[in-house]
Amino acid sequence: MQAFATQSSTPSDIPRWMVLLLASACGIIVANLYYAQPLVGPISAATGISPAAAGLIVTLTQVGYGLGLLFIVPMGDLFENRRLVLCGLGVTCVALVSAALADSAAQLLASMAVIGLSTVGAQVLVPYAAHFSLPHTRGRAVGNVMSGLLLGILLARPVASLVTDLFGWHAIFAISAVVVAALMAVLARYLPRRQPPAGMHYGALLASMWTLMRTTPILRRRSFYHAMLFAAFSVFWTASPLWLASPELGLSQRGIALFALSGVIGVIAAPVAGRIADRGWSRPATGAALLCAALSFLVPHLVPPGRTWSLAGLLLTSLLLDLAVAANLVLSQRAIYGLGAEIRSRLNGLFMATFFAGAAAGSALGGWIYAHAGWSGASWLGFAFPCLALLYYLTELRSPR
Repeated sequence: MQAFATQSSTPSDIPRWMVLLLASACGIIVANLYYAQPLVGPISAATGISPAAAGLIVTLTQVGYGLGLLFIVPMGDLFENRRLVLCGLGVTCVALVSAALADSAAQLLASMAVIGLSTVGAQVLVPYAAHFSLPHTRGRAVGNVMSGLLLGILLARPVASLVTDLFGWHAIFAISAVVVAALMAVLARYLPRRQPPAGMHYGALLASMWTLMRTTPILRRRSFYHAMLFAAFSVFWTASPLWLASPELGLSQRGIALFALSGVIGVIAAPVAGRIADRGWSRPATGAALLCAALSFLVPHLVPPGRTWSLAGLLLTSLLLDLAVAANLVLSQRAIYGLGAEIRSRLNGLFMATFFAGAAAGSALGGWIYAHAGWSGASWLGFAFPCLALLYYLTELRSPR
């Protein structure tokens, strides 16, 4: 590992400070995807977006992110990685300033689309932990970096709600722009250069992605597992805030924000899963994660009736689901990152784009089924997704390790 090599010829492992830097950077970057989700109401009212079109605030961010996963993240196999990350962060910073100053629907929606497109830099940084780790510590390093990314996802919504409650919705984008600018300075100083081997041009790079998906069973399997888990995760976080705000449970927006903080506990599963993968126990750990996700949606159906018990059951569902999603994500990334450094960015882009599509489907179906069948219908839908993954997982048991 040249970037962190000692004076001897023996390769050294990635330093702890670099793992911490990568984890912090990923969390800061990816949080920008989720700040707007709890703020759709005040943002649409302030910018003149109609209630029927308010969902575009989140949808355009998701569309931009999906395009970035498919067309920008694979560039990590072609262009120098540090420069790619810093260019993306520069665009993110400009888009955040534009969102903070937005007073019209057009400016706000365009800013959100660009934020989504440019924040894929986090998915260029995650493979750094694999590139610069020794094989026997790769899972631990990836797990620790993913802890930071997951923490950014889980904290973004409650932080955005609390900042908006104090200073208005423009403030969260302005604050994030300052933080991203500071992050750019730190990464420019400390992030090592990584130049991929010279090879194909960009068109051939994109064309090769279909071949990778078609000829890489591990990628297809792991992508399906996590697409199903993230669909269930999206169903839960689309429907549960609606149920929490319903007359049956009656939580305020601040109460819902505090409830969302419970998901932070799920972050502890990421480094643990990485260590399990390093010991060669990925297969049983994957089955346990999928089963945990499925069982989590049964908890609300098993608790006694009543507001207190319903809140407790929903909290337990959140904890179990977040643990399962975090663990399976790291197990999956550990598996696909071991397929080859020269294709790692393309593999990561395909993996992320696939399960992000599952998340989008879960969000759309979760809102629709809650409107028609309430929380009970949404919970059974959430239960169905990991069950589909478990059925596919059973076919893995028939194959060699």
